[in-house]
Amino acid sequence: MVDAQTASVYDRAGFGRPVPRGQRPAVLVVDFTYGFTDPAYPTGSDMSPQVLATTRLLAVARSKGLPVIFTTIAYDAGQLRTLTWLRKAPGMAALVLGGRLVEVDDRLDRREEETVLVKTGASAFFGTPLSSQLAAAQVDTLVVTGATTSGCVRASVVDAVQNGYPTLVPRDCVADRARAPHDASLFDMNEKYADVIALDEVLSYLQSVPARPNDPQFSPHSTITSQAEAQA
Repeated sequence: MVDAQTASVYDRAGFGRPVPRGQRPAVLVVDFTYGFTDPAYPTGSDMSPQVLATTRLLAVARSKGLPVIFTTIAYDAGQLRTLTWLRKAPGMAALVLGGRLVEVDDRLDRREEETVLVKTGASAFFGTPLSSQLAAAQVDTLVVTGATTSGCVRASVVDAVQNGYPTLVPRDCVADRARAPHDASLFDMNEKYADVIALDEVLSYLQSVPARPNDPQFSPHSTITSQAEAQA
């Protein structure tokens, strides 16, 4: 909970205004993979409430024919030896291509036509063809869910607004390993980059937009690792 003085400071500075909502949204599910959602792994924690809330969101998005995109973090042997991020966060080196930790949580019931972008950084936009895919689908609003709130979700939200997408974050659908960074990141995103709102408000918005049943979805059977691979 943010204290009144902090809220006043941000309001006076002109932060926290609502973003517009377009008519062609897409849903981005960031790193809801077993390495994050299964508490049996050191990198994971129990994110069941947020995963199940996201299933509600996906049900509505799919019923409207809206684009749904997943991301996963996964590294090959060469990346494990060279990436600077893994020197700062060596626990992430457990997220190896082909392993269970990098698989999308089955509870989300990913469909064949729903792309999985494989990334090696925090943002879903960094080193992936996400921007070009959203542009090709004429997306005008992005709904971001996933993990972790203070890490890859926040990085993706910052890049989304910098790429020109009004962004919504359903607070019920994002999760973190600890409460303090989760709450601080929700506050920060809501003040500067996105509208952090209740899931029911997002569902009402998605239900209000035109259905897109005849629009081409992202390539079926697709798992894309980089912009270069997408254009190969």
